[in-house]
Amino acid sequence: MGGVLVGFAIIGFVILVGYVIQRAKILPPDALTSLNRFVFFVANPALLFTVIARADLTVIFSSFLVVTIICVAIAAGLYVALSALFFRRPLAETVIGAAGSSYVNANNIGLPVAVYVLGSAQFVAPLLMFQLIVLAPITLTLLDVSTRGVVSVKAILLQPVRNPIILGSLAGFAVAVSGWQVPDALLEPFVLIGGAAVPVVLIAFGMSLSGQRPLSAGSGRLEIVVATVLKSVVMPAAAFVIGRFVFHLDPEHLFGVVLLAALPTAQNIFNYAHRYDVGVVLARDIVLLTTITSVPVLLVIAALLAPG
Repeated sequence: MGGVLVGFAIIGFVILVGYVIQRAKILPPDALTSLNRFVFFVANPALLFTVIARADLTVIFSSFLVVTIICVAIAAGLYVALSALFFRRPLAETVIGAAGSSYVNANNIGLPVAVYVLGSAQFVAPLLMFQLIVLAPITLTLLDVSTRGVVSVKAILLQPVRNPIILGSLAGFAVAVSGWQVPDALLEPFVLIGGAAVPVVLIAFGMSLSGQRPLSAGSGRLEIVVATVLKSVVMPAAAFVIGRFVFHLDPEHLFGVVLLAALPTAQNIFNYAHRYDVGVVLARDIVLLTTITSVPVLLVIAALLAPG
């Protein structure tokens, strides 16, 4: 349980630094846009390349991945269905909401939680791989195509060529599949640059909170609340039901898959929204509220399901 608190203390402190930076006006007015562009075009592609290139691809065939895919489909699918029935937002905003309902913070919170609570980073590996290789490219493709106003087969096929995050992911996957051990001298520059992605995203997120109020009038309160409930409650509940009654996971693995499903929405969703200038407030509030609500949810899960 201490690992949950450690993970949130780390992310909370870095977000606070960003908030103070903005309040103190340390950086110029357009700094937030510049930081997000740096993460999107430079730091994130480098991070994804290094993480995937050194990953053990055998983890993607584990039961963890199957449960994760089903839970993601349930949470995102419910949001899309509710959006079609009640919200009736444009496709790009619906994509942001659906991603906010299902895309978890597997890196800067998931890794500490896996190490300190579950005892090994291997528990978060399938989730991290699935999101980087599958969910991120799908999300970015839909955002790119919908914001351009033209939906065509050509645009979809050319998406990997035009998107640096997808290029970084695919390059890392190619290296992992080939079995090539990238020399340290060649890999280290990417490691160094990629290491800036998480802290810069968190600082940018903290800066965006300055002068803002969550669930303010006109921010799409219903969509934000629905996405928060889907992410913080429905997704871990689905993981428990599927893991316990469909896959009959042992207590250790059931605890792991439910705990990871309860992680808050990743800050990358805010970064994507800011990059495409769509659903920025929606993404910001979902990330903030799921981060807050996930603390008691994770503690309850640890108290109820932690083995021994």
